[in-house]
Amino acid sequence: MDLVTILPLVLIAVVFYFLMIRPAKVRQKKQAETLAKMGPGTNIMTTAGIFGTVVANGDEVLVEISPGVIIRMLPAAIAKVIPVEDLEVAAPDEPEAPGAPGSAI
Repeated sequence: MDLVTILPLVLIAVVFYFLMIRPAKVRQKKQAETLAKMGPGTNIMTTAGIFGTVVANGDEVLVEISPGVIIRMLPAAIAKVIPVEDLEVAAPDEPEAPGAPGSAI
């Protein structure tokens, strides 16, 4: 076999590596880092968009999504760890009175 016959196969393998294998490894590494820094009391967001606080972790993670409501989930379903400063939500001032200027009725 000459170089002209092997070169397209090598080129396809290199492209396949950079488009498929390498990004998957990067995602796996990022997920492993996320799970490593997670412990009880950590605020998380799941892949379904549910926010909660980790109660216990191991093979399954217990997440409190509301006071007294705890769900079980697999660690792979945790999308990211939420820093504490991102959780502060501004409370609305006062509700507008019906008929007030600028209120929708």
